[in-house]
Amino acid sequence: MDVISALQFLRLNEIPEDWVNLAWDTEFTERKPLNDVLEKELDGSEDEAFRTLYHCFLAYVPDQQQSTSINGSSQNFWGIFRENGVSIKALVAVLSFYVLGAKARAANTQNRVGGLYAASLYLLLLKIPGSIANQVFHEVLLDTCSDLTSHCWPQDSGKKRKKDGMKNPQGEGKRAKAQKKKPPQMEMDEAEEQDEEEEDIYFSNEDLMKIREAAVFLVHSLLRLLQTFPLKDRPETASSFTQIFCKLLHIEPVLGEITFAAPRDMTEMRSIPEMAFYGLELLCLAKHGDQKESLRSVFHQLLYAILMMNKESRGKPVLRVLSRSVLAIRDYAIQFVSHLVEEQRELAKPFLEILLQHICFQMVEKSEYRSHGAQAVGMLTSQMENADYSRFIKWLFNFSRQPKMVHRLFSVDVVMALLEQTERRLEESQDPELAIFLPQRFLIQDLLFARRMDDSPTVQGHALSCLAQCLELPSLNVTRAVHNLFSGTGTQTVLDSELAGVPSCTQSSMKSLPFRTVEISCVDGSGSEAAKANLALLLRRVKDSKTNVRKAALQALLGLLKHGVIPPTWENLETLSERTRDPAVSVRKKALQCVGELLSAKAECSTVQKAWLQGVLPAVVDSESSVQEKALDALEQVLLSQVKLYNGGHHMDTDQRLTWDLLGLLSHECRNLSRYFSRAFTIWSKQNKFTPAFITNLMSHFKADHAAGAWLLLSKVATSCPKVPCGKILDSWDASIRSRDVDVTTFCHILSVMGDVAVHLNDDTKNRIVEDLMSLLKSFTLSLELISTAVQTLYQLGCQENIKETQAFLNQHCGELVSICEAYLSAVILNENGAQDLDEELMIKHLHTLGVASLQCPAKVSKKTVLVVESVLTAHSNKLTDCQDDLPASLPLSQFKVNALPPRIKAHGVLTLGKLCLQQEELVHKYLPVFARELEVGKEVAVRNNIVVVMCDLCVRYTNIVDHYIPNISACLRDDEDVIREQTLIMLTNLLQEEFVKWKGSLFFRFMASLVDPVPSVASLCEYCLVHLLLKKNPEMFSQHFIECIFHFNSYHKHKSYNKFPQSEREKVRFSLKGAQHHEKRFRIYRFLLEHFTDAQRFNTTNKINQTVLASFADEDLPLDADGAEILSETFKILSLKEMKLQAVTAGGTAGEEIEEENMAKAVLQAAQKKVLSQVQKKAFIENTIPLVISLKNLLEQRRSPVLKDLMAYLQVMMQEYRNEVKEFFSGDEQLAAEVEFALKTAEKEKKMQEQMENCTLSEGAEAQTAQGSVHSSPIKQSRILTFNFTTPQPPRPHPQMPRRPMTDLRVSRSRPGEHSSSKSIALERTGRLSEALKDRAFSTPKGTNVQITFNEGLSAIYSEQGSTLNGEASVLHMRPNEQNDAGPTLWNVQSPLRQKKRASKM
Repeated sequence: MDVISALQFLRLNEIPEDWVNLAWDTEFTERKPLNDVLEKELDGSEDEAFRTLYHCFLAYVPDQQQSTSINGSSQNFWGIFRENGVSIKALVAVLSFYVLGAKARAANTQNRVGGLYAASLYLLLLKIPGSIANQVFHEVLLDTCSDLTSHCWPQDSGKKRKKDGMKNPQGEGKRAKAQKKKPPQMEMDEAEEQDEEEEDIYFSNEDLMKIREAAVFLVHSLLRLLQTFPLKDRPETASSFTQIFCKLLHIEPVLGEITFAAPRDMTEMRSIPEMAFYGLELLCLAKHGDQKESLRSVFHQLLYAILMMNKESRGKPVLRVLSRSVLAIRDYAIQFVSHLVEEQRELAKPFLEILLQHICFQMVEKSEYRSHGAQAVGMLTSQMENADYSRFIKWLFNFSRQPKMVHRLFSVDVVMALLEQTERRLEESQDPELAIFLPQRFLIQDLLFARRMDDSPTVQGHALSCLAQCLELPSLNVTRAVHNLFSGTGTQTVLDSELAGVPSCTQSSMKSLPFRTVEISCVDGSGSEAAKANLALLLRRVKDSKTNVRKAALQALLGLLKHGVIPPTWENLETLSERTRDPAVSVRKKALQCVGELLSAKAECSTVQKAWLQGVLPAVVDSESSVQEKALDALEQVLLSQVKLYNGGHHMDTDQRLTWDLLGLLSHECRNLSRYFSRAFTIWSKQNKFTPAFITNLMSHFKADHAAGAWLLLSKVATSCPKVPCGKILDSWDASIRSRDVDVTTFCHILSVMGDVAVHLNDDTKNRIVEDLMSLLKSFTLSLELISTAVQTLYQLGCQENIKETQAFLNQHCGELVSICEAYLSAVILNENGAQDLDEELMIKHLHTLGVASLQCPAKVSKKTVLVVESVLTAHSNKLTDCQDDLPASLPLSQFKVNALPPRIKAHGVLTLGKLCLQQEELVHKYLPVFARELEVGKEVAVRNNIVVVMCDLCVRYTNIVDHYIPNISACLRDDEDVIREQTLIMLTNLLQEEFVKWKGSLFFRFMASLVDPVPSVASLCEYCLVHLLLKKNPEMFSQHFIECIFHFNSYHKHKSYNKFPQSEREKVRFSLKGAQHHEKRFRIYRFLLEHFTDAQRFNTTNKINQTVLASFADEDLPLDADGAEILSETFKILSLKEMKLQAVTAGGTAGEEIEEENMAKAVLQAAQKKVLSQVQKKAFIENTIPLVISLKNLLEQRRSPVLKDLMAYLQVMMQEYRNEVKEFFSGDEQLAAEVEFALKTAEKEKKMQEQMENCTLSEGAEAQTAQGSVHSSPIKQSRILTFNFTTPQPPRPHPQMPRRPMTDLRVSRSRPGEHSSSKSIALERTGRLSEALKDRAFSTPKGTNVQITFNEGLSAIYSEQGSTLNGEASVLHMRPNEQNDAGPTLWNVQSPLRQKKRASKM
């Protein structure tokens, strides 16, 4: 079909000439209406007609290779139009009619398809030679046609979509804010459009396929146009095309794979994004203008594809939702940039550096985006040569010290991405000043490890986590760099040929084999000290106040231990295992995971095994069920699942050996963890974990070397197993009785198993075992632990369904033991030389056996037995000679005298007497006064310690009786021996937890006194008991006693309500913290209490202090004598503490921390709460506090009391927040208001002067340690790096040897190019030479306080105009407000106070 026939459907001859002229006059910005009939016919055009006309036009379009040969046919094309009287002007106007119709927001599918085809036809017309001469070209219409795809393509494909569904949902909020700034007329026009368009628009799959097909035609036309139509003279159009192609990248998912290296035919491209990349490549050709400008524009637009952001023409970029298609476009964008760099290396190099800088600067805090961004930086830097790479690392070094937290955080991610690359080799022509940035060691030690000291906990934690990941990387150089941080010696792999010239602490490069490992140590020993400091810092980070920092430090510590960087000493491992009892649940889980990984890596290390047991077993009784489950799973996997049938002829694998090693530790060195282990078996027994096969496998290990572990497991399992094979157990019992070589712990477990299986034994077997047990007990050769276990087993063997029979059995056998022990003890005590020829161990065993056996047969304990035990503690041997059954029930206290027996025997005598008291209440009444007196006057530590244990045990059974003696027990919290203080603390905490004891009298204050115990371990234990055990049970405990603490610890008794409980003078003196010498201890207690207050408790306590303390002195209910002045002074100091302020009002975000969008709602709620609480606090202060303060001030002035100074200090602290409302607050006392204002101004001046003095130091030697700290010296360390400050420029520091000159001279000298400036602000260093910067300038350096580096102002690296950070060549960017940039150095107005006084006197 010829062209004229194909044009018939456009009705060009029927189009009014006036309408055509009007369309051209309006420059195709408005769609002018035609008559209804003609408009309807045009709108109803078929798609096939457009495609036919397209192919007719295409026949006259020259290919890229045939642009000259087809010139004649193109002339014939325009001649056909003239010969047939077809107006080209009308054709363009009609095509614009379709295009503008498709651009309308209410356009249906047919309008959109027609518009896309019409735009394709117009672009084809432009490609035909002669189009400009025939006046086809119109810039506005070209821009409209080119960008039509984004208007016609529905964003909510296949779904119900309203007219405004074109908007990107992620950007609606941003555009909604921008609409407020539009002129009123524009808003009215939009409102009218919205009123007209009310119908919903639906797109079926068929509709979408039609739109896509038409869009492909348009993109093909655009690509054909770019192949021959030069844009050299139209830079705005080229820039617009770049934006259009970048929009097309996200229009649909990529089909297949895209390759950029091979030449491509557009007709073979399967997806629109692939065509868009081809269009961007065409735009970078020389015929479309300056290639540098083209690359700048393309890199700028691809920046947001790499960042996965949607950048509209106005407003900030908005994050795209991560999806497979978005990630695919990001990957292809990176590949495309790499392709451009390879093709046009010299032109693209500077823009690649700037692209990397912008990726870093515009990165967001979200972890997923940061991870992908860091990968992008890593892939793009692989295209750099060594010199460019070194400059980028130098820039990154300064970027990692930016004030924005997200910048520092992202710098850590970039370092990790760069470490995954192969280390670069140093070239001979490499600039030596840049060469120091090339090794991976610099990235680890000067960039990554330096962030461990960051102000932000988020950055600290991330840096430590990444440090642990470094050890998992395959690079030996990376591992070596981490080793150098934490060990004084570094293992380095070097060549034999290099050994002769290896200096200390150097790193050799990896070359070809052969090679061997050489130990290279530091000569000066500084490396060892630095390594110790680094490790100490890491161990401190494990106990950091922030949860995420502790978790990251645990991960780092695990990596160092697992890879042998630091030795597995008990100090390091204990730090790891202790975190399984961390206050935070997530940290406890992380610690459990870490100790588990460490055990897998170092299964042979006994210290690691012990640390694993110490960490995992206590977690079985954790308050959090998920932690319990994690611990139980670990125990089951390591201990239970590896119990397999034993075969002596086969070697056990690593896991089995580990199981028996751990059980061996539990049997001997870690027996204190047995109760946690028992708890685990109690839980497992309910889950039916112990099958008959498991029992069989376990019992097969009885004859192995690790039999102790097998008996331990069986002792835990036997209780819950209904059927246990008794034959092997009895055989082992007989063998143990005969050999007597079994160790104590294993024999205890055997006895325990015998007691558990007693129910399955017949009477003859039981009798035989009872005889064996009795013979062992009567021989008194067993240890104390075995005696207790044997008596318990005896009880289990004699247990019957009939209780009387059971008791008869116990009376017979245990009664016999009691009689034997009584006879032996009587003989020893009655013997005049008994104490000299005494067998101490034998007597202790008799005492212990007597106590244990008496608990089973109380009826067999006679008064003589009690008196015998009492005589062990006192000199009563003369009473025993005439002792009969009618001995008096009690002896007077005066008859208790000290005997000559050793203290150890007396200590066991106390325990035995306590067991006797448990059975008879009258003995409790008799001996409690004796115990209480012994606590006061006794000298033996072991005796007093056991008395505390006995009295606390008696409190459980005889609570009301022992309650009167709680003050005597709590007095031991101030005992001279720290062992007794610790024991008392533990026992009383247990009683308080079970509510056998209440917080009455002085008990609370004695606990508080333990907080300042001279032994740190006791003070720490007290804090743990109070916060983690007792406060949870009674949350109001601290606030209820706080005010009374003030009176109690100052020994003030004149208040009518407080400090009125009875105390002896001895106790008052012992627990008193009165006086200036104890001031620090008192305030340590106050701060501890306040730190654990809620805001409600702080508020109520403040009001209560006003009512009970301040009001009492103001009303003169309490005398203002010396003691009263101390109380009042201390009260004002307490009210001034920062811990007393409401945390919701004073709490602020961490410096540099930014609020993420998902946390914005929480932040708004907190701000609202803060505002409400501030108002409530202000009202209470005005109504309740200020009247009392004014009254007290007048009273103190009358008395001329020194407390007035504390009152004014309190007001100064409180009025800091209300400095502008002082007169309003103190309207009733103008003089006080003036004094407060003066005090505030004076304090502010002093603070400013202090800051000036700190900044104006005369020595550069006071330079703060850089973040690299104790590792190898940083190459940037020579230049002073000051704190980044957007508002206040820091004054330059004068050189210590510089002569004093006027400020004008100093200012001039700094402006000279040869001078080295010592004033530098931390910023981003340039990435190229200054001459190149001036020549290839693109985006400008921001000069405002809001630093937003963009491509919009042109493209450049981030250069500066002064100073250097490395030998005077590299420079930094000063980011300061405009009004301060040209102000020069700050002139400090520092005058002598003496000169000011002279001037005042003259005036």
